[in-house]
Amino acid sequence: MPTQRLTELPDDVLRLIERASCSPVVDIAMIRAGLNSAIAARVTTTSRTMFVKGLPLSHPRVWTQTREAHISSHVPGIAPRLLWHCEADGWSLLAFEYLEGHHADYTPASPDLPAVMASMIQLHRIPSPALGLKTMPHRLRGYVDDPADLAWFAGTHLLHTEWNPHNILVTGHHAHLVDWGWASTGAPWIDPALWLLWLIAHGHTCPQAEQTAAAHPAWQQAPTEGLNALARAQRRLWDSIAAQSPDDWAKPMQEAANAWEAHRTQ
Repeated sequence: MPTQRLTELPDDVLRLIERASCSPVVDIAMIRAGLNSAIAARVTTTSRTMFVKGLPLSHPRVWTQTREAHISSHVPGIAPRLLWHCEADGWSLLAFEYLEGHHADYTPASPDLPAVMASMIQLHRIPSPALGLKTMPHRLRGYVDDPADLAWFAGTHLLHTEWNPHNILVTGHHAHLVDWGWASTGAPWIDPALWLLWLIAHGHTCPQAEQTAAAHPAWQQAPTEGLNALARAQRRLWDSIAAQSPDDWAKPMQEAANAWEAHRTQ
């Protein structure tokens, strides 16, 4: 479920940012995009501008902040650089270098698509860090009828998994991947397969989306039954998310997941 976004920084958060940055804050611009953080802001101090995101320490998903902090050093050049991470005064805060760019455009023929694929391929080449990440079989265990299907998802590759265009910041011809709280390990073809659902939701046909995903080197080794099993699991997952979400943001993804499963069973 989405996390309620604050419209201004609480005083205790402002003081915490100034302590962690060792400099006073001179400007704040709250950011609305995204679903997972209570705080998202462009913060300028006397020494630099940074992107700050945060959750209360009492939030059930505060662990995603720690996960993102731990993984940051393993993805240089793919993700914005982490400046600091602090947990104090009831808050978990992350500060990243601020990059001026735009969120990825996933519509057909978008000039952003090659940049997103290039970063996905770059991630594919990074050894999975020993961080005890969740595995894709574990994450999808509640969305399969046959537990044997989970074996298709197993692997040791580092996966981003959250391909919402708000998690992709494009600067020039480079796509930076942000929001690593749900990074996982699994079969290398899973990331392009999860990405294609977002492409379908943004206007691609299923064949177009699969053709775009096929630029990933792992796609050629993706087992047909594994893709079919993932399509079934994603349909169940997005049906569940859409049923629980009071907003309409999940509806296009539910429709995309249902369309892809139907396409895979033709």
